[in-house]
Amino acid sequence: MPQQKRVTFVALALIAIPLGLASRQDGAPLPRVVAEHAGDAIWAAFVYCGISICSPNAKVILRVALTLAFAFSIEFSQLYHAPWLDSIRETTLGGLVLGEQFIWIDLLRYMVGAILCGSAEAAFIKRTRQPPT
Repeated sequence: MPQQKRVTFVALALIAIPLGLASRQDGAPLPRVVAEHAGDAIWAAFVYCGISICSPNAKVILRVALTLAFAFSIEFSQLYHAPWLDSIRETTLGGLVLGEQFIWIDLLRYMVGAILCGSAEAAFIKRTRQPPT
């Protein structure tokens, strides 16, 4: 069962990557509110998937908490600027992973992404454990 869960989370992570990248494209045919907020929520969903790949049997609430701890750590790290770190952030991958500047609303966006993932998984678990009626 853990292997099946890992495969599922790998697939979900692979779906999150193009969705997240698409949300960052200028001129993407998305409603403005989605274009502004979805990228960070999808990034948190990707992190949730990564944590779930590593620990598929950990409780959902723990994986949500770890996702938020990681995301918040990355966001708060953006308050620190050193030339070597900023040079990493200036690369495409570095900017996507580490971000560039602290924006407080990103914390809320990460919360939405992590909580939606955890809630969706919890609902799925509950639904699959219920006996058929």
